[in-house]
Amino acid sequence: MAEENQPAQGQPQEQAQEQHFAIQKIYLKDVSFESPNAPTVFTEGEWKPEVNIQLNSTNQSLGQNTYEVDLKITVTTKHNDKTAFLVELTQAGIFTVAGFATENLKGMLSAYCPETLFPFAREGIAELVSKGGFPPLLLAPVNFNALYLQQTQQQAAAAQDTAH
Repeated sequence: MAEENQPAQGQPQEQAQEQHFAIQKIYLKDVSFESPNAPTVFTEGEWKPEVNIQLNSTNQSLGQNTYEVDLKITVTTKHNDKTAFLVELTQAGIFTVAGFATENLKGMLSAYCPETLFPFAREGIAELVSKGGFPPLLLAPVNFNALYLQQTQQQAAAAQDTAH
């Protein structure tokens, strides 16, 4: 029976390891809310905001199979060409990710983990905007897998252009 858990002869050790994913901790790492044109922004006609959203995700190893992933979201909202509010929020998490091939590990850290953090960041931004006196801002869901694939394709194309 003990032999069943052993990798087959010639099978790489990495493939034989069982895949494991666990959330160790989710936390708010950094947050900022600014409303530089208050209170006049509240009195300047009908609310027709121009919203610009930027997403950025980074990760770093904290040790064997443990990673910190940061999801930074910046929301800049203008009303009548003036900044109504600016929100910068970094939602972070510590994850255990083991047993994945290198390419799959990159996908887990660049897509799956940020996708896990997004609802927490979305809630934090909505709360800050409401407390700032503005109508609720609910961010639409984000397809982090598609963003990761797009980034991977762009990097591959850039590498191919550099090789030529």
